[in-house]
Parts: sequence; C-alpha cells; structure tokens
Amino acid sequence: MLVSYKWLQEYIDLEGVSAEELAEKITKSGIEVEGVEKLNEGLKGVVVGHVLECEKHPNAEKLNKTLVDLGNGETVQIICGAANVGKGQKVAVATVGAVLPGNFKIKKAKLRGEESNGMICSLQELGIAGKLAPKEYAEGIYNFTPDTEIGKDALEALNRDDEILELGLTPNRADAMSMLGVAYEVGAILGKDIKLPNPQPETSSEQASDYINVSVEAKEDNPLYVAKVIKNVKVGPSPVWLQTRLMAAGIRPHNNIVDITNFILLEYGQPLHAFDYDKLGSKEILVRRAKDGEVIETLDDVKRSLTPEHLVITNGTEPVALAGVMGGANSEVGSDTTTVLLESAYFTGGVIRKASKDHGLRSEASSRYEKGVDPERVRPAAERAAELMIELAGGELLGGVVEADSLEVKPAVVSTTLGKINKVLGTDLDMTQVEDIFARLKFETSVDNGTITVTVPTRRGDITIEEDLIEEVGRLYGYDNLPTTLPVGESTPGHLSDYQKKRRVVCRYMEGAGLYQAVTYSLTSAEKATQYALDKREPVELAMPMSEDRSYCA
Repeated sequence: MLVSYKWLQEYIDLEGVSAEELAEKITKSGIEVEGVEKLNEGLKGVVVGHVLECEKHPNAEKLNKTLVDLGNGETVQIICGAANVGKGQKVAVATVGAVLPGNFKIKKAKLRGEESNGMICSLQELGIAGKLAPKEYAEGIYNFTPDTEIGKDALEALNRDDEILELGLTPNRADAMSMLGVAYEVGAILGKDIKLPNPQPETSSEQASDYINVSVEAKEDNPLYVAKVIKNVKVGPSPVWLQTRLMAAGIRPHNNIVDITNFILLEYGQPLHAFDYDKLGSKEILVRRAKDGEVIETLDDVKRSLTPEHLVITNGTEPVALAGVMGGANSEVGSDTTTVLLESAYFTGGVIRKASKDHGLRSEASSRYEKGVDPERVRPAAERAAELMIELAGGELLGGVVEADSLEVKPAVVSTTLGKINKVLGTDLDMTQVEDIFARLKFETSVDNGTITVTVPTRRGDITIEEDLIEEVGRLYGYDNLPTTLPVGESTPGHLSDYQKKRRVVCRYMEGAGLYQAVTYSLTSAEKATQYALDKREPVELAMPMSEDRSYCA
C-alpha cells in the first residue's frame, strides 16, 4: 500500500511529525514501512510557464520555437521537440540551472542555430513513470489547466512536493489497504482524532428504481449489492489533484468517472465499478454464477471462458462484468457516456480469488476483496463517489438507492482480563491504560470486575480472539516499552566428551600433516546408499525428501 503523506494530512493532523518519523512510529507499532520516497528529491527550478508563441524551427522540421512567459515579467525562447506543444498552453518549464531526475542539469544551448533557454517537460522528464501518465500525455509535454498560476512551482502544482510511505502489509491487515484505514492506525499511534468524509450528495426528484432493478441469485457470494444512477455526466479528464493522487498510488488516470471509482477504492478500501447505463441493454442487474462455457470480453479486450465457479454481473441475460475483478468491454464508460450506473458491492473473498487466479487477473479491486472489505463502508463509499461525480462530472444523482441486501453483519465481541494482558506481556498496566489504548483504536469497551469486553468495528476483521486484543495492547503500548528479563534457573556449562576430545586431537594432527577432511552429503539415492556400506543394513528413507536423489540416509 502506497500512502501519500500530504493526502493523509486531510484526515489527521500530522504537524510536528515528519514522514520519516511517522514511518518509524508505524513500523514500531507492527506494520512495516518498507521505505519513504520523496517525489521531488533532487529536483529544482521547474515552474509553470505560459506559451505565448509557437512556430516551426526555421532549420529543423521536427523542432518548434516557442516564446514562454515564466511569470514575474520574464519571457524566454525555448526550442521544443514535442509534437503536442502549442500556443496558449500552460506547461512545466525547467529553467536554466534546473535539475531533473538523474542529476540532469539544464543549461543554455543553441539548437540548429536558435537559442534555447530551458526545457518544456513531459511528465516522464519530471520523474513520473510512463505507465502512470495519462494516455493523452504518455508522449509529449504535459498541459496544465488554464487556471494554473504562471510562475508557480510546477512540482508543487503536480503534487510532487509529497512523500510516499510504502507499507508492507501482512494478509491480516486488510484494514490498512485504504487511506481511512491508515488514518485510523496513525490516529491510534499518535493519540489524535481523525476527520472522516461526510458525503451528502443532493438528489433529483427522479428515482433510481425507475431505471434499474437489482436481484442476486448467488446470495452467499454477494450478500449486498448497491446500485446508484447518475445522469447527465460529462466524461473528461480529471482535475490535476485527482490525477496526481492516483499516480502517486501507482494507478494510471483514465477519465473523471473511472478515476473517481479508483479514488474511492484508495480512500475507503471499497472497490466500485461504473457501467455505461445506456450500453447495459436492459433495466436489470442480475448477479449469478456463470454458466459453463459462457464468455465475457473484459476491459482489456480479452475474451474469457467462464465456469460455474465464477461470479458474474449480468444485464439479466449476458455478463457485463466479472464480479470483483474486471468490468466487461460491452458496458465500458467512454467519452460518449451520459448516464452512469454505479456499483458498490460486498463480495466474499473465495469466489473473487478463484476468478482472479483462473484468469490471471489480479487487480486492485480483487486484492481487496480477497483479503476482505468492510461491509459497513459499502454504502458510504457509493455516496462519496456519487458526490464526486456531481462535483467533477456535472452529474445529477437520482433519488433513492436500489439494492439487494441479505447481509447480516455483527461486530465481533471479544473479552479478556487485565491479569491475562499483564501476564502475557510481562507488564504492570492498569485498566485505565488498557481502556485508553482501545479508545485510541476507536473500539467500544465495557469493564466489569477486571474483565474488559471489546466490540470490534467491522473494519478490523482480523480481531476475533482474546490473543488479538492482547496484541493490540502490546503494539500500541510499544514493544520497546515491554520489560526484558533473563531466564532463571541452574545451568550446566558445556564440555567435550572424552571421545570428542580424542577425535579433535586426531583431526588437528592429520590437518597438520597436510591432509584434508571431506564431509560428504549424508543423503543419497536408494541405489547408492548401500554401495559403499561397511555394514549390511536397511537405509533410512525420508518421509518428505527434496528429490529422489536425496531420499535415503546411508
């Protein structure tokens, strides 16, 4: 999980705690931070420029001569080879003296007889991997939106003044596969409250139920399916802040609708899918197991043969998505999409894992479903996505919500005693300290005569038994604070037996005479085990040998 330090600050106050310090605190609390990457490290001198003039280079067909305003009244001539450069654009300019990735320094130069005072940059030249750049800027220079301030630090405008913490998560900590989950964790470590989104999108008088009906046959695989309808959307590029957050998390931006679903996946840990409503071909969503030999063409333009072990989303007849893994090409959101059907669902991990493995499709969505998503976030995530589609795509959310709900969610209730906690950890904590730790974790507790009972939020599906509670206390109290002791008891010093002493003397004598000792591998095959045996006896066969050639001990 890649965590943006700047993004995390929107949920929790990190003043006075640097990214490196935060990484150390998270690691000491039980989640390893594998590294902290400063996105603009070593880079300087890149500003937002305004292309005032652009014409063909008089002496080179593939070059352009531009006049660029760098702000503060400074105008320079820059020779640029990008085919997509043009008059009126806001671009990233590496000024003379700037330093780019690889310690590449920008100097004044003459290109085919024309002076060039800087370089107009692509995203790749600013350190962003080509596979993460928006497709329209995969080649050529990057264009800022027209309202971007001239002369502003371009790296700041691209959110490259950020630091990324890479969390090495174990499978049980699925809760930390979202920004909100990490915020809860950091809040518990620092003892601070967190600010959660509170989506309240406005709705129209039209009802979503007039547009779609949802039914689920495979209730065990999909106990909750929520659908929302957003009309009159305008599909286009996402704003820079959204694109840069996705790129920093290793996800390539596509368009505002798809980017919003990916943003919510990162924020809430809840995968979403957006269908082009007009391409569905019906007013029905039916979730069922696939028929044997049924075929779906997924978004990667590959036709996939399905089996009854796979779960599919259908329009009542044909599949439109491989549930929890990838959508179908026949319902993809494109530039001509005007009405979006938004899916937010709770799928069980086993059926998603099976489909992902069978088809070699491990996506951000499938990895979260496999480890388990929070059932309490299914609806809020849909609300948050709808709110963003109204804000960023001009959409109109229809009233109501259409859902199929057979999900029964009961938070785990686990108890332990203060005596057991102190015995296992070797501490001398009092109940007030234990209650404070669970309060920082946002766990509800009740205490009765030395026994503390904890109601565990559904987001923490890894806590089910008493030992899990003790682990939470230990890691947030601080492993470094646990007392250390030495073993107590009588010990007998080791020594060599008479045989071992004599053997060692003989070995040293023979080594001194120039001989070498050969220690052969004791495991061999059944045929070789008896070839050089001095005594005739049955060789010992290994129960779990690494190979047939090493399956017997002579």
